[in-house]
Amino acid sequence: MTISQLLRRSPRIANMSLPNYMEPVDDVNNNNNGDTDNNENENNNNVNGGASFGDEEFDSENQEDGNTQNPRAGKRKRYHRHTQQQIQEMENFFKECPHPDDNQRKELSRHLGLDHLQIKFWFQNKRTQNKNHQERHENLQLREENTRLRADNHHFREALANASCPNCGGRTAVGEMSFEEHHLHLENAKLTEEIRQLSEVAKYTGKAVMRYPVLPTPNQAPPFEPPMTTNGSIGNLSLSNIGSVKEADRPLVIELAVGAMSELIALAQMNEPLWKGGVHGTILDLNEYTRNLQNGLGPKPVGFRTEASRENAIVFMHHMDIVHRLMDVNVWSTMFAGMVGRAMTHDTLLTGGQGNLDGTIHLMTAEFQVLSPLVSSRECYFVRYCKQHGEGLWGVVDISIDHLIPNLEPKCRRRPSGCLIQDMPNRLSRVTWVEHVEVDDRGELHAMFKNLLNSGQALGANRWVSTLDRQCERLAIMMASNIPSIEPGGQITVTNNAKQSLLKLVERMSRGFFDGVTTSTADIWWNLADYTGDSVSVMTRKSLNDPGRPEGLILCAAHSFWVPVPPITVFDYLRDEKNRTNWDVLFLGGNPQKLTHIFNGRDDRNCVSLLRSPNTSQSEMMMIEESSTEPAASFLVYAPVDVPSMEKVLNGGDPKCVPLLPSGFAILPDGTAQPGKAGGSLVNVSFQMLVDSSPSGMLTFSSVSTIESLILAAANKIKAYFPQQTA
Repeated sequence: MTISQLLRRSPRIANMSLPNYMEPVDDVNNNNNGDTDNNENENNNNVNGGASFGDEEFDSENQEDGNTQNPRAGKRKRYHRHTQQQIQEMENFFKECPHPDDNQRKELSRHLGLDHLQIKFWFQNKRTQNKNHQERHENLQLREENTRLRADNHHFREALANASCPNCGGRTAVGEMSFEEHHLHLENAKLTEEIRQLSEVAKYTGKAVMRYPVLPTPNQAPPFEPPMTTNGSIGNLSLSNIGSVKEADRPLVIELAVGAMSELIALAQMNEPLWKGGVHGTILDLNEYTRNLQNGLGPKPVGFRTEASRENAIVFMHHMDIVHRLMDVNVWSTMFAGMVGRAMTHDTLLTGGQGNLDGTIHLMTAEFQVLSPLVSSRECYFVRYCKQHGEGLWGVVDISIDHLIPNLEPKCRRRPSGCLIQDMPNRLSRVTWVEHVEVDDRGELHAMFKNLLNSGQALGANRWVSTLDRQCERLAIMMASNIPSIEPGGQITVTNNAKQSLLKLVERMSRGFFDGVTTSTADIWWNLADYTGDSVSVMTRKSLNDPGRPEGLILCAAHSFWVPVPPITVFDYLRDEKNRTNWDVLFLGGNPQKLTHIFNGRDDRNCVSLLRSPNTSQSEMMMIEESSTEPAASFLVYAPVDVPSMEKVLNGGDPKCVPLLPSGFAILPDGTAQPGKAGGSLVNVSFQMLVDSSPSGMLTFSSVSTIESLILAAANKIKAYFPQQTA
């Protein structure tokens, strides 16, 4: 409300004699009420200029003379209260404006029939009165708070005197319990909790709980050091910028991780009716799961679908090596290249002592990928919890915590997923893997890959276990002192050191191929369908100061297509050198000459080959190739290498400095296989080419058209071959 509006609401006061006003206190502490006589303020009146008013008009000369001769002499001034109407008008104005300026005071003075100094001093006293009232109220609150704190302090002192250890139930007072006794109490409490959990599981199944055999523990792996985060960031959801959870949420996150571990144990050990056999492995009965197992994520979001499966395998790796690799984000993402894209550890909420991973909780983000640019990556924000459950038995579990991040709408979340790892003799490990995710891919799922994803074969437990088993094979052979090889005609001599360098080069080549055929939020693929009608996806990368890639502008192209034969048939066709002229449009141009052949798996189709082209114009180039197959996927990856670089590798040189641009094929099942029906294959072909020696170079239509023509020519030749075989 403006001053004019407030004043217009008040009746004009005419022909009113001027009563004496309340004396000012200049906003200092004063306990007098502004609505009562203020005779005590006579001294303050003198301090503020000696002003005093009676029933007559204010006379400055008389007042000044009186104060000069004797301030206390003369006739005593008479003081009168303001009228209730004047006070009410000023109260109303005070609510709107407690600090009126000079013009506002003059306007109030004219309409209320008061001197402008009376208005000024009334507002000063009113402000002082409110200030004193507020201070008395605050003092009262502080006294009450002090009384409450004293009572709480007394209560806590009494509780502290009778405190007990929450883990073991013993006394906590120093000196009342020995270290050995305290340790025994802790062990007893831990065993009691394990018995309680196992009893609950047994009650649910109606039978005794299966326990892994306890076996002697071989030599332990080296102490674990907390991992550093990988380079890069998660894009659309900005998960890499989330950082750690709030301090107030940490107990909730830790409790969620502990509950997830209990659920993982139950899921790994229970059978029917919770788990049922399916065409592509063991699958989860969601009704039984909802009825009997609970966790902190709550019900499935509307529109999400569930992928839940379980798989068992015995792999050739020490159980602690597997645990360390799972808990190191860099090693984990490398070991599962092609499935895990960008990944990072944001924080370590709990750590084990003395290099022990028992009880460690990492806060992580990761992209989970399918080997085609037509399938979007799945981004997850989760905690990973590592726990030892007995001699030689460890568990590693993930669970999403995206519900703790405001304004975050994830498309994928991980319910308790992970594995139990049991030590076995001869450096073998039994792995039971559970994968349970909920994903919203409405509007993003390509029709060609719909059956593969819905069947759970793309990122299900069987894919994780088969990839782990294959990687364990590769690592075991890479570290072996005597690697078997075939050298036709004795054309080159390959020592064990050279073989190890060659296998390390191939491992890096495979990771580069996966990086060029999958989607990531850090990359931008675009479709060339407008040119030819076929779905060819391309993207560019700039390489600078990277010894593992040629420097310049790199063009990546990928294309996915379906053929009506099983994946192993396509794989055998591609790896046969006699068929290479049917589809190889990049390098060899004829039947290649095999210089060496190194096995790197139990299946003799898992091998590394060094090839040379019969074309004399390419005499300065060689090709390194790896063929690899596992139950869930097969690959043929190759890359041209110049002869001087390959000679350095064969002489035991560092393979990290050899520039590679890998190309190849990833062959996946189409998800339609049924008992008695093999199903078809999804073939994903990827080419990488250097289109400009400068990283700042521009992509031309000619380079895009060239790589598009090459990749479609290879795909069309393969598609044309298989209908003839199946006719």
